[in-house]
Amino acid sequence: MHKDILLGKETEYKSEYDASLIFPIPRSQSRAKLVMPKAKNKLGLPFFGRDVWTAFEVSWLNQKGKPQVAIAEFSVAADSSHIVESKSFKLYLNSFNNSRFDNENVVIDTMKKDLSAGFGGEVDVTFYSVDDFPIATQRLGECIDGLDVDIDHYEPNAELLSVEGDQTASETLYSHLLKSNCPVTNQPDWATVIIRYTGPKLDQAALLKYIISYREHDDFHEHCVEQMFCDIARLGDYSELTVSARYTRRGGLDINPTRSLKPLESIELVGRTARQ
Repeated sequence: MHKDILLGKETEYKSEYDASLIFPIPRSQSRAKLVMPKAKNKLGLPFFGRDVWTAFEVSWLNQKGKPQVAIAEFSVAADSSHIVESKSFKLYLNSFNNSRFDNENVVIDTMKKDLSAGFGGEVDVTFYSVDDFPIATQRLGECIDGLDVDIDHYEPNAELLSVEGDQTASETLYSHLLKSNCPVTNQPDWATVIIRYTGPKLDQAALLKYIISYREHDDFHEHCVEQMFCDIARLGDYSELTVSARYTRRGGLDINPTRSLKPLESIELVGRTARQ
């Protein structure tokens, strides 16, 4: 892996602003392993998408030295050149804790500039007050977790997926049973995965087995979602397909990738779940 990566190492938590803490990782390293369907966009990728990070422990000082707090959302397009390693992201955010800024907008602009450089693409930054942060109440679609299935694969296996003959469907299916592991620390990553599609009807039991097959898989959140998207897309000619995952937070930060056949301006991103 990356010898300089901060995950899994004892590190100093700086509380003075330091943009050098951001550790980028090229997306191309994971994408080289994907078996991709036909490209859909100008970069040769078969999907459009965004990664939405939510930070629950953002704080800085005003010019009088009084702490300020916010919940922040960071949204970056999937065609940015890099992801940012999560521990470095946390350390970067922590470095604002004892630094003084004129106002919230200066903090937002600083984060946007630094993170856009790290991700290699424009990052949108939105701050919420703790009392105003939106909490989801909507149903996600049809939950498939109640299906009675026998499981004997705990590493991703696209051959587990299947469709129901010549049937077509337009539906949203979801499962809370997605678990993968951090490829550096081997810590568990828990998520709800949502699949919205129009096209060949997915065998729901087969889909659930496939989702569960990630349980012992070591990979980054973003790549797990991209692999799911590619594996499902190769099953047939889908006019609509969106795969989203809402991961639970660790250390005050969560990562939520979405990949879709269509540009996300026309796709409603999935709201927050109770575990978040």
